[in-house]
Amino acid sequence: MYILIPMDTQDSDEGTISKINDVKCWAQILLEEGEVVEVAFNEDKDAFSNFSEVLIVMDDTEYVWPFIELGMMVLVAHTQRSIDDIMEAFLFRELNELAY
Repeated sequence: MYILIPMDTQDSDEGTISKINDVKCWAQILLEEGEVVEVAFNEDKDAFSNFSEVLIVMDDTEYVWPFIELGMMVLVAHTQRSIDDIMEAFLFRELNELAY
C-alpha cells in the first residue's frame, strides 16, 4: 500500500507533515505487512510511478477533493507530525477519517 503525505522537507528524520498549500515536497511511503519498506520524496505529487491509495493530511480544513476524486482515502493526523509517528498511528488505527 502506498501512502502520500505532504511534507516540509525531504529529510525523513527531521521532516514534518505540512498543509497541502504549504507543501515543499511529497513523501510516498510503501507499507507492506505492517512495515515501512520504502520512503520516496518528490516535489510533484504526480511524479511518483505508483498510485497512492491513502492521503494523510494535518487537519480537516485541507482542500482534498482532487484526491477524493481519484479514489484516495483521506485520513487526518491531528497530533502526529513526523513520518514515524504518522505511520505508527496509521498501523494502530489512530488516525481519523476526514470530517466533511
